[in-house]
Amino acid sequence: MTEELFREDAYLKSCTGVVTAAVDGGIQLDRTVFYPSGGGQPGDSGILRTKMGSELEIIDTLKDEEGNIIHVLSEDAKTIPEVGDEVTVELNWDRRHKHMRMHSCMHILCSLVEGDVTGGQVGIDKSRLDFNIPESPDKEKLEKEINRVIAENHPVSHSWITDAELDASPEMVRTMSVSPPRGTGRVRIINIDGVDLQPCGGTHVKETGEIGPVRIGKIENKGKQNRRINIHFA
Repeated sequence: MTEELFREDAYLKSCTGVVTAAVDGGIQLDRTVFYPSGGGQPGDSGILRTKMGSELEIIDTLKDEEGNIIHVLSEDAKTIPEVGDEVTVELNWDRRHKHMRMHSCMHILCSLVEGDVTGGQVGIDKSRLDFNIPESPDKEKLEKEINRVIAENHPVSHSWITDAELDASPEMVRTMSVSPPRGTGRVRIINIDGVDLQPCGGTHVKETGEIGPVRIGKIENKGKQNRRINIHFA
């Protein structure tokens, strides 16, 4: 399995790795800083450089059915690295950092809305969360509260608990449609100090102030008890 460097340090922008497999349209490495699509957060994009100086575009990052991370190359990639080759991968950092800011902002939103999350999607400039609630929250009040929490600059950190510990505290899981990443015997927990604590495999900022001001967009009625709240960078 690929060593997932982004789990411990989301601020790593590049790394070297060895090609462990070449699949149709992509490659696997023994280690990577690239986050694979999952949990509502898109996969990373960027550049792969070979030791011979070739530069290939990584247009997406995915996980296959066995959990292997696939770096998807652009269709016009001509020189595909071979198994055993050492390469360097470098993130499209601006895009990744926006995902980090948005994802952390969505956790703050979770702390301010009383209701289970039925769906969500992280975006570059716009994100959304769907909540199982009967009535829409007050838009102006919610926007004021989320920006207050952001400006308070709460530290954001991660830790790990066992599968058994999570099973003993099911209230920590807010998402009804997405389960936290399991399979290794431990689960990653994101803690926004004094604000929110929940399992999450995504990438996050170090402090809420890094998110910057946001605004609440449309609050849409998507069913009898399903309200979609859209978030934008201000």
